[in-house]
Amino acid sequence: MKLFNKIGREFSGYNILESGKRLFDRRPLQCSLYVTDRCNLDCAYCTEYDNSRPHPSLDDLKKWVRKVRELGTMRIALVGGEPLVHPNIVELVRYCRELGFATSLTTNGFLLTPKLVAQLEDAGLQVMQISVDRMTPSAITKKSFKTILPKLDYFRDSKISLHITGVICADTLPEAQAVLETGLSRGIPTEVRLVHADPLRRFRVDRGQREELERFIDSMIERKRRGEKIHTSEAILDYQRSLLRGEHVEWTCAAGYKLFFVSAQGKFWICSMVHTNKHIMDVTLDDLYANYKKKSCQEGCGVYCAVSASLLVKKPVRVLGKEILSRAKRVPSLLRPLSGPGINNSTPESVTNPNGAQEMNGSTDGGPAADNRVALGERA
Repeated sequence: MKLFNKIGREFSGYNILESGKRLFDRRPLQCSLYVTDRCNLDCAYCTEYDNSRPHPSLDDLKKWVRKVRELGTMRIALVGGEPLVHPNIVELVRYCRELGFATSLTTNGFLLTPKLVAQLEDAGLQVMQISVDRMTPSAITKKSFKTILPKLDYFRDSKISLHITGVICADTLPEAQAVLETGLSRGIPTEVRLVHADPLRRFRVDRGQREELERFIDSMIERKRRGEKIHTSEAILDYQRSLLRGEHVEWTCAAGYKLFFVSAQGKFWICSMVHTNKHIMDVTLDDLYANYKKKSCQEGCGVYCAVSASLLVKKPVRVLGKEILSRAKRVPSLLRPLSGPGINNSTPESVTNPNGAQEMNGSTDGGPAADNRVALGERA
């Protein structure tokens, strides 16, 4: 029975039938809700935290969530800032599930405890994305895998689907390979994404050498095709490679339509980079649909959740078909024990050499692929 559960989990998370409904109507697929602007870390490349702002109240968050559901949205991604710093995060997760949302949460993982994981699971959280950029902290990013490795054991018997994501830039690339191998060796879907520009289209950190970055992306595409648990879709991996090469990709942006954001002040945002002053309570379905168009900012866009949703709408059979095929290739590995340490026996001693990326010279990548309920709208 456990084997059938594992196999079923590989496919059920993508929610093909549920997602398919949103390909043929004018209702949104996903909303990313900023639970708070505050964060316990201060990573240099991040544009999405502000510790001067207070948390929104639970009552306001519930009101906005109800509105989002009334618009027909199926999935809600709780983001920040750092969502776990909000004192009412468990109650908010429970409320989202009561309303029928598929629910995910993105965290740096530093504040996780066994008690909090149990509470979030009891509240119904389905997917957790832990953001990890390096094995060890640096001046650019504090999100180190070494810090949160022991916390992976909290998910040993948890029903929460876990995946790991990171950001590739010049600072993180030397350890990106080790991050990827560490996650995959524990059977955790893992990916590392290209750093994207800020709202003014500037990179806040050194992006890195194109050739090195491209080799890393290429290796992730290869591993994805072999059925390894690279968390993102092949469509997004191809898109990131095109970004590096300066190649034009033909697509129509669905941000603000099939996927949109709500700020910690209740403002409706097209995406994490394009903001409006319109309040979510005043948004209509017609307002959403009006955003389905080519946008002046979409060339070179690095908001991968928006690109992912847009590519899905444009070529659903191709995007979904490739994802299903890559997941089918994982099934044989479920019939035998993992060759490396699993989530049940992860130890810091078993971690790949932090300089593994230099030894192997770039290899890997991977929505939310532990469970892609929200991966079709992966957060950027």
